[in-house]
Amino acid sequence: MENWIRIATLDDIPALGSRVVKTPQGDIALFRTADDQVFALHDRCPHKGGPLSQGMVFGHTVACPLHGWNINLESGEAVAPDVGCTKKLATRLEAGEVYLLA
Repeated sequence: MENWIRIATLDDIPALGSRVVKTPQGDIALFRTADDQVFALHDRCPHKGGPLSQGMVFGHTVACPLHGWNINLESGEAVAPDVGCTKKLATRLEAGEVYLLA
């Protein structure tokens, strides 16, 4: 059985921005796109560990604030020519509430 945990409301996450949630497994960055989709990634760029939550969101991508690597929010994968991945977590949006799959 899947265990979904309510973690925020959509309004808690700025449009084209992020919010950090602290967990025992580390910081999770929740990203909100212009079309109000929500994605969750570990808040560490695969390049040098920069805080992705402080990057700029455009489309379904976030740019790491340290060195400009672009990370796909849907997969956690670095956009070519860069190579690397950060862990993506499943999210669900229901009636303005954001849930994270535990």
